[in-house]
Amino acid sequence: MKKDITCNNDIKLIVDLFYSKIRKDSLLKDVFNQSIQDGWPRHLERMYSFWETVLLFKKSYYKNPLIPHAKLTVDSDHFKRWLSLFFETVDGLFVGEKAEKSKWQACRMAEMFQKKMNSNAKI
Repeated sequence: MKKDITCNNDIKLIVDLFYSKIRKDSLLKDVFNQSIQDGWPRHLERMYSFWETVLLFKKSYYKNPLIPHAKLTVDSDHFKRWLSLFFETVDGLFVGEKAEKSKWQACRMAEMFQKKMNSNAKI
């Protein structure tokens, strides 16, 4: 039986599984691998911190998440696939208020990133 997201280990499970899917995905793997290169361990640590801050209210992420993404060459198909994999990951592991909040936050970020990246707005 699935439970809600409640602790750091839950966050790590989501992040690790999600990015293992990203790294195999035909549309997304090259974008991520070219950007992150050999920095995957550091990237995953940042993602743990980001989601802990958002879902568990542990203030461990203090950066602007848009900045590292601003110069990527991506379009709406990339964002749709990213969201699809994120939802698939969360829904496969968890159910509950925080699981829903994580998907809402992912949609919010994708929408904001697309608008800012497409408008070349100052970051």
